[in-house]
Amino acid sequence: MITDRDDFIATVEHRRPSRILYRAGFTPDLHRRVAEHVGTEKIGEHYGFMGMTNLSPNRPDHIEPIDYRRFYGKDELPEGTRISPVGAAQVPSGFYHFFGYISPLRNATSLKELEDYPLDDCAQWDISHYEETVSSARAAGRIVVGGVGHMYESAWQIRGYEEFLIDMMERPAWAECILDKLIEQARYKAVTAAKAGADYVHCGDDVASQVSLMFSKPMWEKFMLSRWRRVWQEVKEANPDCRIWYHSDGNVADIVGDLIEAGVDILNPLQPECLDCDALHRRYGDRLTFDGAIGTQSTMPFGSAEEVRARVKEVIEKYGQNGGLIISPTHILEPEVPLENIDALFDACREYGQFE
Repeated sequence: MITDRDDFIATVEHRRPSRILYRAGFTPDLHRRVAEHVGTEKIGEHYGFMGMTNLSPNRPDHIEPIDYRRFYGKDELPEGTRISPVGAAQVPSGFYHFFGYISPLRNATSLKELEDYPLDDCAQWDISHYEETVSSARAAGRIVVGGVGHMYESAWQIRGYEEFLIDMMERPAWAECILDKLIEQARYKAVTAAKAGADYVHCGDDVASQVSLMFSKPMWEKFMLSRWRRVWQEVKEANPDCRIWYHSDGNVADIVGDLIEAGVDILNPLQPECLDCDALHRRYGDRLTFDGAIGTQSTMPFGSAEEVRARVKEVIEKYGQNGGLIISPTHILEPEVPLENIDALFDACREYGQFE
């Protein structure tokens, strides 16, 4: 029997799989309504999502979490605020799944404050479960994913968005200090997952608006790509079969070639509202697997069910005939997406994406 892992390997090797793999995520309210709609909390199983098992290190009981509340004033944090794993205060907002941020180093006045800022030493965390987790996933034909996370996004959450951008321009040593701390966490997570047998490592940063990169390309190369490249190279050395999955929203057309050269195998989410996916596929489709391409600013919330089906058919016909395609909405699905469009999305994936 052909498994999801078999199809994943065929997909990233640009061979025709038995089926096009697909998946999606939902905001909590929409998840609840979809679960009621399909009659089960196991939404992925119901719709036939690609089967994935995640690998991530666990904090041992004897290692206490870092107390970041000392970076905030007594009455500074609104009710309901949570502290992220890197110490940023996540303040409840009016959005469904995003936060406002208060950054712990927003008022830093010296490089030493950044150097002294504590982050978890992930090398002290427990990965003893990796072997059994991978073995069980293999037996079930599931795809093993090494969770790595962000670098740039975590950096600005720690320092403050405007402050971090200013650091990049005027105090580059400050920006690099934070980035180096974060990339070491990412390196450890990525390499240990690769050594354990992960099929891909999952990382990325939102570095583009819907018009262009958020900063100049040389600046992106200096601060972001140079660090990710070293991690990806070490991943490939540890496990040549481990693929690199990279996420950035927005118009990343100017850096796709650089990402591929640095080691990226799978690019997400390829927003059709701001990217010429046809042009990208013509130029890079033989070297890059597309993950996404179903618009969440257009087709999913505002199209009809038939328009959703037509988009899925178009994407499969254009990009998925010889591997190189995983279908997913370009963002987590929001509450305004009609249930019939969700049904149409996955019905069409099954109808048009079944090759064997």
